[in-house]
Amino acid sequence: MIAAERYHDISMGHRVVGHQHKCRHLHGHNYRVHFRCTAEEQNELGMVIDFGVIKDTLCRYLEEYWDHKMMIWQEDPLLEHLEKLVPEDIIIVPFNPTAENMARYLVEVIGPRLLTGTGVTLSYCRVDETRKCSAIYSL
Repeated sequence: MIAAERYHDISMGHRVVGHQHKCRHLHGHNYRVHFRCTAEEQNELGMVIDFGVIKDTLCRYLEEYWDHKMMIWQEDPLLEHLEKLVPEDIIIVPFNPTAENMARYLVEVIGPRLLTGTGVTLSYCRVDETRKCSAIYSL
C-alpha cells in the first residue's frame, strides 16, 4: 500500500449536542483536515494520485460546503431556529458534529463519492480542531 497526503484549512462553527461543558454552545474552530489517499500501486508517473486532484476534489468540497459555515446535526433542537436566522450559513449533517464524526463522514461518505474512478481510496482523515486536539478515522 502506498499513500499521498494533503491537508486543507477551514474555519467553521458547530456545537456538540449533549456535551456537558462549553462545547454544547455555538462556537467555532480553525480546522486543519488531513487527507490520506491510498492505492495498491503507483500510476505510470509514479504517483498515488496527483496532489492537484486531492485539491480539486476533497479540499474543494471543504471549501465549498464547510468553510465559514455552521455545522448542525439534523437532530439538534436549535436547528429550526438557526435555519430561520441564517439559512444560507447552516450545514445540516446526519451526525453530532464532533471532530471524530466529521473524519468518519469524510472517509466513509465524501471520499468514495468524490474519488470514484480514480483507483484511489481516502483511507484516513485527521481533523485538527486545535493545534492540541485531533480526531482520526481510518479504514
